[in-house]
Amino acid sequence: MKFLVTGVAGFIGSSISKALLDAGHDVIGIDNLNAYYDVALKQERLHRLQASKAFQFHKMNVADHEALLALPERDSIDRVIHLAAQAGVRYSLENPFAYAESNMTGHLAVLEFCRRAAKAPLLIYASSSSVYGDDAVAPFSEDANVDRPVSLYAATKRADELMSQAYAKLYDIRQIGVRFFTVYGPWGRPDMAYWSFTDRILRGETIRVFNGGKMKRDFTFIEDAIAGLMAIATRRAIFVEGELAHKLYNIGHNQPVSLMDFIATIEAATGQKARM
Repeated sequence: MKFLVTGVAGFIGSSISKALLDAGHDVIGIDNLNAYYDVALKQERLHRLQASKAFQFHKMNVADHEALLALPERDSIDRVIHLAAQAGVRYSLENPFAYAESNMTGHLAVLEFCRRAAKAPLLIYASSSSVYGDDAVAPFSEDANVDRPVSLYAATKRADELMSQAYAKLYDIRQIGVRFFTVYGPWGRPDMAYWSFTDRILRGETIRVFNGGKMKRDFTFIEDAIAGLMAIATRRAIFVEGELAHKLYNIGHNQPVSLMDFIATIEAATGQKARM
């Protein structure tokens, strides 16, 4: 199959693209290579993919709907994996319009791409566990109330789910939204806590711990996240005739870890005590 992967230079985007290429699929990747974190890391991820002749890359902003619709391979795409987004919760306080453009306008552009593409490709898109807010407890259910977002990032991801549901109803566009739970591992994002905490501990710098450390988070190793995403992306039959062409799935470990246990694990791995 031929896949379009948005956010292909990102952590999950590059990882799923590598898995698809290794499985014999063709991948068309797009990414705007923005400077939210070190562009050199994104370029190194791309370099791994460009070793395959089955990979093609277009530098493009997913929110540029005209450029996306003009993609040369548009009508040959079988499936779209939409992972491009402005990530991070705290950054949304500083630059909220980046989230509106990338996460909502970008998602709408991808929906229109799928609506107008010749093969009516299946769309698999990244939502987030952040849509559950502060009230949800494990085991997390896709049927839980998600109408109380506590960050702009979460609100944009929930908006994406609602837009997708509308497009499934209006145009019968087949879609699967994936709510990822804090994916970590090799080639990960330097803005994430496991990376930044480790860096600060190794440097002997103070780490910031909120709420007295009384919080938990569900972590998902990248290989597990990719295994789940591959199972969805490469499955032949997904929808039963007559059902709404939109589903939501959690991809997580389902075993939340306390912040203090998280820090203790980093301390054990680095052999250094955290300063808080």
